[in-house]
Amino acid sequence: MKIYAGSDHGGFELKKLLLKRLHELGHQVEDVGTHSPASCDYPDYAHAVAAGVIAEEGSIGLLTCGSGIGISIAANRHHGIRAALCHNSLEAELARKHNDANVLVMGGRLVGEAMALDILEKFLSTEFEGGRHANRIVKIEITQEGRQ
Repeated sequence: MKIYAGSDHGGFELKKLLLKRLHELGHQVEDVGTHSPASCDYPDYAHAVAAGVIAEEGSIGLLTCGSGIGISIAANRHHGIRAALCHNSLEAELARKHNDANVLVMGGRLVGEAMALDILEKFLSTEFEGGRHANRIVKIEITQEGRQ
């Protein structure tokens, strides 16, 4: 699976841990940055990951910042992105099953390493259920003008 990953300085260490696991699992990963713990702006990386996921059908995104809140807000500004901020594996499972989330977001200052790995693996291993949830995804994608 192709995975676009990004973080700001607050999520940098967590991203490094998650990237290591993704490589161990054999995924193709494109790290769009940041590449150091120096202070930077999370929207830059949210936009880069969102652009990659939108451009490459079937790919997913991984984003981390200090809390996960800002970077998920920035990613969700993009039509077609459903970024889910997850703090445990149940949230990750439900985000995939019910919301067809295509970007996983975690807070590097809020989620421990073991939990983060569990969240990542649950997100990757869970499929969208479709069914009654599919119509809801269509409604999420409606723009302000009422069109898809």
